[in-house]
Amino acid sequence: MTEARSRTLAFRLLCLAAVGLGSAGLSACKQEAQDSAPAENQILWQRANVDRFSDPSLDARARSILARMTLEEKVGQVIQADSASVSPEDVRNYNLGSVLSGGNSAPGDKPYATAAQWVEAADAYFEASIDRSDGGVGVPIIWGIDAVHGHNNVIGGTIFPHNIGLGAANNPELIKQVAEVTARELRVTGHDWTFAPTLAVPQDDRWGRTYEGFSETPAITRKYAAAIVTGLQGEFGDPSFLGSDKVVSSAKHFLADGGTQDGRDQGNAVINETELHDVHGVAYYDAIDAGVQTIMASFSSWNGDKVHGSHYLLTEVLKERMGFSGFVVGDWNAHGQIEGCSVTDCPAAINAGLDMYMAPDSWKELYQNLLQDVREGVVSEGRLNDAVLRILKVKLRAGLFELGKPSTRQFAGDEAYLGAPDHKATARDAVRQSLVLLKNNDNALPVKPGSHVLVFGESADSISDASGGWTLTWQGGGLPNELFPKGESILQGLKTAIEDAGGTIEFSVDGSYRSRPDLAIAVYGEKPYAEFQGDVDNLLYHNGLIGDGLQNLQSAGVPTVSVFLSGRPMWVNPLINRSDAFVAAWWPGTEGGGIADLLVAGADGKVPFDFTGRLSFSWPKWPDQGPLNPGQQGYDPLFEYGYGLSYTDPTENLTDLDEALPADVLGVNKYNYFELGRSKEPWRQVTSSSAVEVKSVDYLAQEDALAIHYPAGQGGNFALVADSSIDLFREMNGAMELSFSYRVDKVAEGAASVSMGCAEEQSDCRGSVDVSRAFGASAAVGEWKEMRISLSCFADAGTSIRTINQPFGLHSQ
Repeated sequence: MTEARSRTLAFRLLCLAAVGLGSAGLSACKQEAQDSAPAENQILWQRANVDRFSDPSLDARARSILARMTLEEKVGQVIQADSASVSPEDVRNYNLGSVLSGGNSAPGDKPYATAAQWVEAADAYFEASIDRSDGGVGVPIIWGIDAVHGHNNVIGGTIFPHNIGLGAANNPELIKQVAEVTARELRVTGHDWTFAPTLAVPQDDRWGRTYEGFSETPAITRKYAAAIVTGLQGEFGDPSFLGSDKVVSSAKHFLADGGTQDGRDQGNAVINETELHDVHGVAYYDAIDAGVQTIMASFSSWNGDKVHGSHYLLTEVLKERMGFSGFVVGDWNAHGQIEGCSVTDCPAAINAGLDMYMAPDSWKELYQNLLQDVREGVVSEGRLNDAVLRILKVKLRAGLFELGKPSTRQFAGDEAYLGAPDHKATARDAVRQSLVLLKNNDNALPVKPGSHVLVFGESADSISDASGGWTLTWQGGGLPNELFPKGESILQGLKTAIEDAGGTIEFSVDGSYRSRPDLAIAVYGEKPYAEFQGDVDNLLYHNGLIGDGLQNLQSAGVPTVSVFLSGRPMWVNPLINRSDAFVAAWWPGTEGGGIADLLVAGADGKVPFDFTGRLSFSWPKWPDQGPLNPGQQGYDPLFEYGYGLSYTDPTENLTDLDEALPADVLGVNKYNYFELGRSKEPWRQVTSSSAVEVKSVDYLAQEDALAIHYPAGQGGNFALVADSSIDLFREMNGAMELSFSYRVDKVAEGAASVSMGCAEEQSDCRGSVDVSRAFGASAAVGEWKEMRISLSCFADAGTSIRTINQPFGLHSQ
């Protein structure tokens, strides 16, 4: 990074990133956990307490297996480990009941894998689990994965729209087909179990998992619950149930994960029991009636009581009153958030009714402690036996004792089923049905045949951006189109349709053009995220440079169309005003041609499909509107629940919308600090002296990076700071990292460090990490690299992680 006369660091993107997490982010924050009071209305939750799964022959077989198991084998069965932290030998030695692969866990050295890699790993785990050389029973492993919008963990898989888009389709039969495709593609990679469907009913769109919900009301979710479970598992009671092209389903997250205060992930739902039942609970009845075999407990709390530790919810309500007789699985180390527990020691969870701990990286110590707890009577052997029996019955229903190793099963390793033509057709249909037309002034759409069309926006040619979170990686995004070999970007889909209709297409990122277009289509929106990384303080969309492009085109008299990608409705009034037509496309997945099917007329001037999608979430009129749901007091959306235009409906032009922002809406951006050449609000750039020079330079676009020159013999500091602070404690426990791209132009001869913490004058609460090798002797001069530094490293170095107002500092001698 330096020589004697100057030291230079250029960087283009600075943010928090995540690594190594899966089904839910890890948090060590403790909250009071007390069992809820008895139901305020005893009619709630009441059902005939009948075991719908009862099969005398299967039950007898499960009890026979249980009777032959040692205590050690039983304890192993109730623990699930992540594939990144457990080997086949571990599975053999500890008789583990399950392995999962979290969002960033896959065979090999990447967070995603090929079908062949998955099957090879599945075989190794399975064969280890059935090994009886030690005299044990050899219970087959069950391998779970988050296939939440198609099989989103394998290269070549079919990626469907996220649930928020499927909710706008409001078509249970379509949803069943989506689930059937997902199950078949999971069988290709040797998986037995998916953690789906999500039955959350999000009440506050600031929640980072809003897009995992189908709707803000329970009506659509109820219709979808049975359809998805049936699509994944088959028709309950039919001989084909859990057949060769089906997988075990898991309804999640029980209960009220979508009802937390302020939309905080892993938060607290402060609601009465009637609302708990009527809004958040009713869809689980439908899932249970459809034969769902597993239910995942929620990270969240109900009135201060962590669900993982609630005997009332997990045992009295779910198992005894609702009649669920499958098994309850935990979420990612969530048991560690129960008061008095840690991730390695938590008898309270199994005593409350949890049947299988999800202990991705804590499994070994948890196994030892749970074994001791049973021996000492802290956990009764009767409760342990009940949990194991439930797990054994699910494995027997799934045929795991007879199927043989995964590579010998139907579909295994056959990549022809990944992204198969009929699978892609279902996904394309799902895209068409999910799109919602919010504005179409002067019939700007459809695109007329023979038009010259400008397509712009950095997401237009990115399948990764269009697919959202939980796509090949936990957070999704940032992946090249080559990793989606059977997919099609939105740009590719538009190009094919426009040229087939006799038109021409031009593409640019910023909206510039060579030939004046007849129409411009901008494709942009939220960058992908998952779980708590998507939590926001308000629904303001920070539009970057896209608004300038739309404004310039409109000023030039070019009609403009916005295709908005997002995981939730957002306040985008300025962008709607600068668009003649506006389409809410959510995160549509790998079939970009489905968007062109609705936007582009054929050579005959007719569109092959009309817009049928309708909002399943209300669209905000203001960015700080918070919870916005039908029936609530003061309900005043910009576009109400159920809204959506079509080509056949007569509509009036939408008048310009209010663009005024509340004074306090530009809150602290917790995760993105510098992007596209600009510091993100409220962060600003500071240097220790005027001798430290900072200038804009080009990386991937014009002036999208900074070059920093440190004076010879003096060194100095560059930092991003804000007047207010952010708390990153939860993010630290979620294994998040500070991430930035950099290029060393001149090798540093002195020490260099990256710091994080509080303001300059309070250096005692700021920690630094030495980066001298990366910027000095080991530097690859002239090449762009990415550096990631764990937040825990900064905390170990002295950073006060709860009061960060300098997320990035660079010091050079």
